[in-house]
Amino acid sequence: MSETLLSQKSTTAEAGDRTVDPALADASRALAARGTVLLTNDGTLPLAAGTRTALFGRIQKDWIAVGYGSGGDVNPPYVTNLLDSLRESGSVQVDEQLAARYEAWCAENPADPGEIWGAWPRHYPEMPLEDAAVNEAARRNDVAVVVIGRAAGEDRDAVLEPGSYYLTDEERGLLAQVTEAFERTVVVVDTGNLIDLAWLEEFSVDALVLAWAGGMEAGNAIADVLTGAVEPGGRLTATIARRYEDCPAAPNFGDAAVTNYAEDIFVGYRYFETFAQDAVLFPFGFGLGYTEFDLSPVDLTTSEGTIQLSVRVTNTGGRPGSEVVQAYVEVPGVALSQPARALAAYARTPELAPGESHELRLSVDWADIASYDDAGVTGHRSAFVLEPGTYRFHVGHDVRRTSEAGTAEVLELRVVEQLEEAAAVDPEHGFDRMVVRTGADGRPEVGYEPVPTRTESLRERILSRLPGAVAAPEGEQPSFQDVLDGSVDLETFIGSLTPRELADIAYGDVTMDSPLGAAGNAGAIGGVSAALRARGVIPAITTDGPSGIRIADYASLLPCGTALASAWDPAAVRELSALHGQEMLRKGSDILLGPGMNIHRDPLCGRNFEYFSEDPLVSGLTGAAQVAGIQSQGVAACPKHFACNNQEFERIWVDARVSERALREIYLRGFRIMVRESSPWTIMTSYNKINGVWGHYHYDLVTTILRGEWGFEGLVMTDWWMRMAQDPDFPALRDSAYRVRAGVDVLMPGSIEHSGDTKEDSVYESHRFPDGLTLGEMQRTARHVLTYLAAVHPQGHRMGRGERPED
Repeated sequence: MSETLLSQKSTTAEAGDRTVDPALADASRALAARGTVLLTNDGTLPLAAGTRTALFGRIQKDWIAVGYGSGGDVNPPYVTNLLDSLRESGSVQVDEQLAARYEAWCAENPADPGEIWGAWPRHYPEMPLEDAAVNEAARRNDVAVVVIGRAAGEDRDAVLEPGSYYLTDEERGLLAQVTEAFERTVVVVDTGNLIDLAWLEEFSVDALVLAWAGGMEAGNAIADVLTGAVEPGGRLTATIARRYEDCPAAPNFGDAAVTNYAEDIFVGYRYFETFAQDAVLFPFGFGLGYTEFDLSPVDLTTSEGTIQLSVRVTNTGGRPGSEVVQAYVEVPGVALSQPARALAAYARTPELAPGESHELRLSVDWADIASYDDAGVTGHRSAFVLEPGTYRFHVGHDVRRTSEAGTAEVLELRVVEQLEEAAAVDPEHGFDRMVVRTGADGRPEVGYEPVPTRTESLRERILSRLPGAVAAPEGEQPSFQDVLDGSVDLETFIGSLTPRELADIAYGDVTMDSPLGAAGNAGAIGGVSAALRARGVIPAITTDGPSGIRIADYASLLPCGTALASAWDPAAVRELSALHGQEMLRKGSDILLGPGMNIHRDPLCGRNFEYFSEDPLVSGLTGAAQVAGIQSQGVAACPKHFACNNQEFERIWVDARVSERALREIYLRGFRIMVRESSPWTIMTSYNKINGVWGHYHYDLVTTILRGEWGFEGLVMTDWWMRMAQDPDFPALRDSAYRVRAGVDVLMPGSIEHSGDTKEDSVYESHRFPDGLTLGEMQRTARHVLTYLAAVHPQGHRMGRGERPED
């Protein structure tokens, strides 16, 4: 690293300070490298010391460090790039003649990231090169490194066009020139989202590196990988198909109004490994390193609650390295259709020297491999069940390169968890979902059957579970400080709150960039009114995330969600996130809006860079690590977007129609694991509808499942602004009254829509309606918010710029 960047590392931060905690920078660099996936390599990598190296492609200089939107719009103090990082490494000889030409051209043709929200460029135009220039570079150098970059993001899905999912003609021409002239060519794809890689079968590429958007230290990290200073530790968290059209969600992605999740549970590798193995270019879990490992299953033991697998891992290559051991299960499909394999557990070894062995022990809970019966075909509708039969386990390097590790028998059907119908498909909006059929040759084939639809009354469920009210205490009104001191219990304080105070707690501070917090914050919750602050209720400041703290001041830009997950190393993610939590304390952030927990349902989703995987176990464990790390510092993470935010186009209107089974086994499971493992203090709902109901009004998701089934005790906030609507089950309620009844505690940033409409009268008075919102429901919301504030006090910190003028 240059002296300039070294001078920008510090453990303290003040407004306008460009310094970064050196431990945080180092951890970011290490995880960006560990998440880098080496897809092909004929021995060209790592580059030997002194290798004469020619860099092609403007992204060598104009490195894309993160995707677009609130999840990446951080003001970093610096961003490293590959050209400068390779120079500073001193490990290889960079072709300075070619580099100077690129630097001059990039200066004359700057990469314009765009200023219009949602209209950012997905790629940057490439510098043209004459054949003669490429041939001359080939004579001067030993190897070529071609860098290709892509970006997408919030409100900006990728599209099936050159410059987005596909290569441009200029990029294809550059690849043709370079691979024709050079004996050895390495391609680095710098991206936050998967792109088409079918061109690998067309051009003579010797090594392909998938460099996920790695934040401010990404250039250094990729230089470390190319030169062998560290191994490329990444493994794919999503399948790479030969053609986009082969992806299971492709026929049902991108509609402005409705998306039927017709592929059901057969998302990603669950589809490909069951029905279409030949359609895969790189399988789920795949990734190469610079050494080789032998995986030998040792034993498999079972108990009433768990399956234990032991695997011996031996480094059989010539370099030190670590391996990710992945365990998959084949679940017998008796009445329920099942994928050929599902990830059951995984772990990364410590670094092993050549010849060294290490024994890993993986634990699988029986409950975590149970299947949800939403149709009653097993005789137990709305239950997680284990069907009778042989459960076959495989361990290996990825979903395909495995060895059988043993079997476990279930002699008769076991009901693991009896639940209740929740968030089911509306009977008027039924569709056919994918199931397994047996073909004439005995092999599984794609079939379809009608999706089960709703049979129960949501209205009756809500009425039967309305919370009771807390009586107002006699005497003087207590202060929230009395609660913090332990002289008054929280219930007494809640009972003392007036309807107006209760309503204030149910809103953020009206707009983004609250004057109660650091400049550029996303908004405030809690003590947002003078009346509440007079009673000791402190405000808490939210900031966008998860790839960094989005404020007006400088803040670290971290590896994107996919990069973190591709490391398959939750312990390392937790360590990085703890350091990030310390930066939150220094920068004035109480709640970081992240991690992103949605599933990579389709490779075109613009926000995939924020999310972790097509697999809910990887998503859940990575998200849990991020939440636990952040919250270990006394600040909060806010996992999002609950649930099914799987496309950005018309995201605030699209209705994600999905079966209960797919919802519980795929789209909610990662959230459930994260809640179980890390107990987040806050969660954010999604913009989209789920089976006809917007996430910010979804009683079944928030109250029935999140709170009732999972035991979540934190506060739930909306994504920023929400759509106005009337409660179909309780016509007297609309907008925030509808939201509060659903169990969504806080409207952020405080107004209903961008129009600036604020706290509507119905919220203050609707508890008086015979069929309206009750006092107990308003107090429930206050309880969730105040419990959070009590948990973080006195770590809460104020960097306000003034008081909000009162209404």
